[in-house]
Amino acid sequence: MEHIYICFPYGKFKAITFSYDDGKITDRRLVELFNKYHLKATFHLNSGLLGQKEDHTYSYIEKDEVTTLYKNHEVASHSSTHPTLTRIPYSMAIENILEDRKSLEKMTNTLVQGFSYPNGVYDETIKSVLKSIGIVYARTTKSTHGYDLPDDYLEWHPTCHHNDEKLEELSNYFIRTKYDQRLNLLYIWGHSYEFERDHSWDGFEKLLASISNKEEIWYATNIDIYKYMNAAKQLIFFANHSKVYNPTQENIWLSNNNKIIQVKKGETQCLI
Repeated sequence: MEHIYICFPYGKFKAITFSYDDGKITDRRLVELFNKYHLKATFHLNSGLLGQKEDHTYSYIEKDEVTTLYKNHEVASHSSTHPTLTRIPYSMAIENILEDRKSLEKMTNTLVQGFSYPNGVYDETIKSVLKSIGIVYARTTKSTHGYDLPDDYLEWHPTCHHNDEKLEELSNYFIRTKYDQRLNLLYIWGHSYEFERDHSWDGFEKLLASISNKEEIWYATNIDIYKYMNAAKQLIFFANHSKVYNPTQENIWLSNNNKIIQVKKGETQCLI
């Protein structure tokens, strides 16, 4: 029996994404590294803290840097002022998150629909709050040490933090992985100031060099992955699987009996 499988763009079955929180000045060096190795990342910012100078920790980037610094990457929310969301009134949580969205969208002139939980703390009510105000995914701080896509994008667990002792093992295994019908995602997160604090810039650059420029890997932002997989679920197949209609605004790739097929947005594609 022939099988039709959803693929990542261009028929790939592996993807890598990065996620970094807070918007500290050390993002400048991190963005340079991602750009050097042609990698994509998502930066979760606290718009209400941008421009603040810290005496004993790392200062925040300036508001007028956001558009240029994160060009070609995704800007996402991390709440306006980084409260632990389950400890404040839910009405205040709504205001804090929505204000962050408004401010970041004004800075970037783009939709902001991604989120990461401050301090990694959330509950079902907070998830409902996010959904109600237009957030479509939210990253946690719980490492899976695996490569699965999330069952619930509002509870998106990463593979691991960048200082996880298993990171090298996990990335090497990911690179060596052969196709076994599954889609695999390596998701690394952290804070850029940790590289400065831990003197670990060089080690991280070696990792980036080792995983970059692989033809079989899709390098994507968090929102790229969410939008693509959400669109893929909306494909409408004819009852006999002879054709498929793509009602979305995303081009989707399928593997049909090991033949890669592109289903263009808004079009019906023959499968036989």
